[in-house]
Amino acid sequence: MDTVQSFETAVGAPLRRALPAPLAEAAVFVLKTLWACLFGALILLAVITTKAVWNADWPVARYDALFVFALGLQAVMLLFRLETRAEAKVILLFHLTGTGMEWFKVNVGSWTYPEEAIFMVWNVPLFSGFMYASVGSFIARVIRLFDMRFTPYPPFWTTAVLAVAIYANFFAHHYWYDLRWLLFAATLLLFARTRVVFHLSRRYWMPLPLAALGASGMLYIAENVGTLTGTWVYAGAALFDWTPPSKMGSWYLLLFVAFVTVTCVVRAPLDIRRSRATTDR
Repeated sequence: MDTVQSFETAVGAPLRRALPAPLAEAAVFVLKTLWACLFGALILLAVITTKAVWNADWPVARYDALFVFALGLQAVMLLFRLETRAEAKVILLFHLTGTGMEWFKVNVGSWTYPEEAIFMVWNVPLFSGFMYASVGSFIARVIRLFDMRFTPYPPFWTTAVLAVAIYANFFAHHYWYDLRWLLFAATLLLFARTRVVFHLSRRYWMPLPLAALGASGMLYIAENVGTLTGTWVYAGAALFDWTPPSKMGSWYLLLFVAFVTVTCVVRAPLDIRRSRATTDR
């Protein structure tokens, strides 16, 4: 039984028997989304919990405990097949991409990690890569859980160019012009017609840029868990300050990097021949 069918049998069917149709549909949507967020949600829970209970005198640093927890969680997700091998490849790719950006951003002063750790390279604790990995995990899992299709999809090479340009701008804007407004426009130009077709009791759709905007809002809220627990601190901000609202735009752009990274491995949802010719409304 595939993932969509098994979730529908275990969760969707009982909810639809117990609730009116619109409420049941909304509940299934929320629960599928939360299940797709499993890796990231557990990482955030660990960040909050360790901040609440950790003592600086303990022999293990908090960042190191978070690293061991994230590593063990990833192993458990694979062992119990909560993530597929293809998804694991995606997560590794985005983990490396995110860690590379962390090294650069921390060492040019964009933000800092104020605590000490053994598992820390170039002032960046190694657990931070798993925060990016959780984004890749969410995208890969949500595509599978909602049986998503993306149609019509632009030529793949154009999406790869966009992703490389976005990623490069995160580095280059420290030395040159910040092209984020052009990149925002490029996401709309390239994906304005692309529908994210997803499955509940029937097929629904939304524009891909709108889906990215909604996801960036979720990530902005999640990032505030990090700043409000003092896990990282942005330049010019005091410890425990809110994340600057401008970071929501950064997450919006980074989501396209993550999405294209996913599609480098998971191509089936991009095959418009597998999407329905018409979409239920």
